[in-house]
Amino acid sequence: MRHQVKTKKLNRPTPHREAMLANLATSVLEHRTIHTTEARAKEVRRVVDRLITIAKQDTLAARRQVGKTIRNKDVVKKLFSEIIPQFQDRPSGYTRVLRTGFRRGDSAMMSMVELLTAKPKIEKEKDKKKEKAAKKK
Repeated sequence: MRHQVKTKKLNRPTPHREAMLANLATSVLEHRTIHTTEARAKEVRRVVDRLITIAKQDTLAARRQVGKTIRNKDVVKKLFSEIIPQFQDRPSGYTRVLRTGFRRGDSAMMSMVELLTAKPKIEKEKDKKKEKAAKKK
């Protein structure tokens, strides 16, 4: 029985596991999507959803609580300024885990974790290309 067992150990000591999940959560919030093993993906989903729920309060205490896990100040700013406004009306379920197949080396099941936010606009890159072309002419 698994009474009061809150997390999977992922074959790592507690400090290593906590640091790994914090790094994965930072990457998810920074890049919007990451590829990792299925077990890690399911655990990092729990971490990210909890962080977004805390951040929805938008108080100093919430910022400090999120800052314990996400140690990159730029990502914390992005979370509070860009990501949270998109989830204001959503009560939960901020991330999605999709299976992507097996890893080639050891056949581990790989998954993709992504935020359910609007896709970033690619127009900026197109504008930059147009500017470069205009400068060349």
